[in-house]
Amino acid sequence: MDNNYYYEMPDNNSNQESPIHQNRKPERPKHPTPGWVKAIIFGVIFGMVGGITFQGTSILISKVAGYQSSGNSSADAATTKTAESTTLTTSSGSTVSSDISAIAENAMPSVVSITNMSVQQVRDFFGGIRESESESAGSGIIIQQNDTELLIVTNNHVVEGSDTLTVSFVDEESVDAQIKGTNAEKDLAVIAVKKSDVKEETMDAIKVATIGDSTKLKVGEPAIAIGNALGYGQSVTTGIVSAMGRTLELDGFESELIQTDAAINPGNSGGALLNANGEVVGINTVKASDVTVEGMGYAIPISDASEEIANLMNQETKEKVAESERGYLGVSIVDISQENAELYNMPKGVFISEVQSGGGVDKAGIKKGSIITGLNGTSISSMEVLQEQLQYYRAGETVTLKIQVADKDGQYSEQEVEVTLSSNRK
Repeated sequence: MDNNYYYEMPDNNSNQESPIHQNRKPERPKHPTPGWVKAIIFGVIFGMVGGITFQGTSILISKVAGYQSSGNSSADAATTKTAESTTLTTSSGSTVSSDISAIAENAMPSVVSITNMSVQQVRDFFGGIRESESESAGSGIIIQQNDTELLIVTNNHVVEGSDTLTVSFVDEESVDAQIKGTNAEKDLAVIAVKKSDVKEETMDAIKVATIGDSTKLKVGEPAIAIGNALGYGQSVTTGIVSAMGRTLELDGFESELIQTDAAINPGNSGGALLNANGEVVGINTVKASDVTVEGMGYAIPISDASEEIANLMNQETKEKVAESERGYLGVSIVDISQENAELYNMPKGVFISEVQSGGGVDKAGIKKGSIITGLNGTSISSMEVLQEQLQYYRAGETVTLKIQVADKDGQYSEQEVEVTLSSNRK
């Protein structure tokens, strides 16, 4: 069986043929995928999408693993590997023993659990459409605070499609959170919690994470993963840095990753990978899943992600607008699949197949055939992402679209265009 690393995502448009596909910069050679690996799955597997996919089910996991979830975030106490007392020297020159309890105790206040509640439309047995509420769980890292907000970095797949987001801190206090910015291609997101919603006791219990330098990591040095495994609350696993610069063939996701054998389980997505100094060196994001695979988890290097994290933190915190008040671009759009991007030498994004007369895009002078790749600083990689982002803007508001426009020779160039959203679908 010749299977590749992959992740599965819900695709509401899988039956729609796309007439289009992306100009890619030369990539480093990719590591061949072992044939015995059946799947790569992101660690947030706690929702209501069936099977072991991008988001599986908590019920499935509980039954397979022999667990019964109590729904209490404190049900799973933090644990560490046990080993004979040994001492290792890290890339920074410090030493660490097999007892990492002090490191974990210091770092856990900067890691949070994230619950994503979403509503999906599903077809019932009789062919009707009904709404189904699902819940998924992931992790996040308190990366910064300003005068009014706590800023938390996590994975995009932890928060995408959310109707409401809830953050639970180390003391198990929970508050609502809002999205500041997301980047699906980097699988990064920053969410914000209003400090006014957080109790004083909780503020005293939590802390901003200490950020390390992932470029200084060496293969073989200790690695510590902290996150909301299986949605039960924070737990700790340890291992080593197994490899650096791993490139996995995951459609729509591009990053060179840290490989570790520290267990990264469902729900750990968005959590912290620490070095022996307790510094965040990676954001846990993906694992290899197969009965023949053990100890192959991956994290986004924090130094590689720092620029994009800063961009997401600087965006305005988003709150969803009532559907009756939402603005529209006034276009018909089509996803550009990976296959079509390569076949037609097109950038990855959303292809404008029709421009509606009198709509915002028409008035801004954007033509049919242009490709939308960004909206107000957020990368747009699919129709789903674009539609989700438009939920935060009212009719009459002006947004900045990043588009790719082809010249007569078929070469694309990037432009930024301001578009005033329409009050209807025109």
